[in-house]
Amino acid sequence: MHTIGILGGSFNPVHIGHLILASYLSQWGYVDKVWLTLSPRNPLKDPGTLLPDLKRLSMLNIALKGAKDIDVCDIELSMPTPSYTINTLDLLASRYPGKQFRLIIGSDNWAIFDRWRDHQRILDDYGVIVYPRPGYPIADGMVDGMQVVEAPLIDISSTFVRKAIARGRDIDYFVPAGVAKYIADHKLYQPQQ
Repeated sequence: MHTIGILGGSFNPVHIGHLILASYLSQWGYVDKVWLTLSPRNPLKDPGTLLPDLKRLSMLNIALKGAKDIDVCDIELSMPTPSYTINTLDLLASRYPGKQFRLIIGSDNWAIFDRWRDHQRILDDYGVIVYPRPGYPIADGMVDGMQVVEAPLIDISSTFVRKAIARGRDIDYFVPAGVAKYIADHKLYQPQQ
């Protein structure tokens, strides 16, 4: 049975840190494939700098064109909001009965994982792969259903990329090939006049 790692996020924008992590997890055999799962824009929250779903989806598709063992998953865009991870995992499991799904989260999210809806069932039914994030050591030790991976620590975030764009910096080495051009062509994340 193929194991699919689910790496969710807003990908606003997708950056090399996302792809390095996904590539590491699939190549080092923690999972067979990683699906970058786009979280929808929450209509009840202030969108701030969050781009519309389809623009973020376009950037993901550009980033993963020709990628090996990393795919885009847009299932949450058709689910009711707010979307809860347990609902996403359950829907994926029902749609793809021949696959096993595991959640991938950073140690920053692990620190608050006990506040997630049905967090124990996520651990019991799917399992959680936890990767390091700067400033968030995994102090509580191991629990059943949790696997800690020593993935490369990449201290880059979508917030960093957006701030770099707003300051007129060259982001070519921070985002996947083609994404910087898409951002420039569509004048995304530009400072407000």
